[in-house]
Amino acid sequence: MELHGIGVGRGVAVGPVLRMPDPLPEPVDDRFAGDPDAEYARVTDALAAVADELRTRGAHAGGDAQEVLEAAAMMAADPTLADNVRELIGGGKTGERAVFEAFAAFQELLVGMGGYMAERATDLGDVAQRIIARLRGVAAPGVPVSDEPFVLVAPDLAPADTATLDFRVVRALVTRDGGPTSHTAILARANSIPAIVGVTGVLDLADGTIVIADAGSGTVVVDPSTDAVADAERRIAERATAASAPVTDGALADGTRVPLLANLGDPDEAANAIALGAEGVGLFRTEFLFLDATSAPTVEQQEAKYTALLSQFPGRKVVVRCLDAGADKPLSFLNDAHEENPALGLRGLRALRASEQILRDQLTALVHAQDATEADLWVMAPMVADAEEAAWFVALGKELGLRTVGVMAEVPSLALVAEQVAEVSDFVSIGTNDLTQYTLAADRMLGTVASYQDPWHPAVLRLVQRLGEAGAAAGKGVGICGEAAADPQLAVVLVGLGATTLSMTPAALADVRAELATVTLEQARTKARAALAARSAAGARDAAANA
Repeated sequence: MELHGIGVGRGVAVGPVLRMPDPLPEPVDDRFAGDPDAEYARVTDALAAVADELRTRGAHAGGDAQEVLEAAAMMAADPTLADNVRELIGGGKTGERAVFEAFAAFQELLVGMGGYMAERATDLGDVAQRIIARLRGVAAPGVPVSDEPFVLVAPDLAPADTATLDFRVVRALVTRDGGPTSHTAILARANSIPAIVGVTGVLDLADGTIVIADAGSGTVVVDPSTDAVADAERRIAERATAASAPVTDGALADGTRVPLLANLGDPDEAANAIALGAEGVGLFRTEFLFLDATSAPTVEQQEAKYTALLSQFPGRKVVVRCLDAGADKPLSFLNDAHEENPALGLRGLRALRASEQILRDQLTALVHAQDATEADLWVMAPMVADAEEAAWFVALGKELGLRTVGVMAEVPSLALVAEQVAEVSDFVSIGTNDLTQYTLAADRMLGTVASYQDPWHPAVLRLVQRLGEAGAAAGKGVGICGEAAADPQLAVVLVGLGATTLSMTPAALADVRAELATVTLEQARTKARAALAARSAAGARDAAANA
């Protein structure tokens, strides 16, 4: 039997299934007739035990996972929540129900705050589930623990789940929900393991069922034959051998160059990207300098960070995105006004034009870094809607001394006036995540519409085609820097649509490089034409594969 979904990467894995446990049911709201002090003592023991468990697991995991788990431990030990639990127990609630209601109220508060705080609501829910499980004396929900390799099957994975994944034993991720830009997909690309998302029926598989997870074909083969397992293991070995081969520049089978660049968020990530074969940087996110600050960093502070990045890429292209704040990345000193729909509000270049000095300081710092290093610096603005905004930003960048200035194509309106934009910009870089979000009216932060967040959709591909054709006519580069570039099969189609460079999470470079080497430019164009003629994202994916 085969199950089908959307594959992430080109990898293959074989192993037994282990499923994520189902969430615990909501505690019943029965009146508690026992000793409230004894019940509260039972809850405080559970709170302390869960906090200790999370800290221990964090210390074992280290890195970013440790930060996530220590933050969760602090939630379990929060005295305000404990006081709320005590009050609810005193009012006649059971310990389980008191924990459920106290944490739910706090979750609602976080969701109302939006942005980063809203994302923490999911983590808080996970902590509550662990406490209630301990009170019930049952296993806590979350990632299963195993000393033996397995294929993880789940409805979907939240950031709090993935912080504890041990990729020494997790061979593949298979989820019922999610799309190609879901958290699960991004996690799989970043860790270079196979994943298949959107797989109907996968939750019906029993633990221990042997499967072959083939990301390249988007299939999950259940109870495979001995020959199928042997073939899969052969392909796994071949991929491992290819990964250890000398790294080459990105190119098609006919020699057409397609530079493969890295998406980075901090200068410290550069060394790993270079080791994995990045030919430069196609997207450097500058938000890391701003998000934890109460005021905008100085020109000197920014210059030091930009210089640290550029100095690692002498003679290579480095594309820096100006501050992209707003929506899920609010900044109090840039835009603290409440917005009903911040994804369609004052964000990106819009926010920077409203606080022009912050933009001028950032561009000035970039000019200083440009002049102090040998890197080929390109600078772009996010959330650009039309040629007027593009011309304004390019003129300002040139006025301050930047040599190469362009814009990001994330808003569909920009693609519809692509020829005008190509006239006034030095280059265009397509952010496929937001372009997909705005084209299909599907908030990328909402799991309920994750199935619409698919850059394979012909509507998105047609916008990419317009940008590619306009760039070619004007002799301007058109890059891709969204998650779409990390999908090997889609990367081929994007090149066929006119993309001149591809930028992605560094772990995806090897798979994309290998896939590009299998097709000529004409074959890539043929696949692109087939995808454009389809009527759905799934249809485009199948059409390209068979073209």
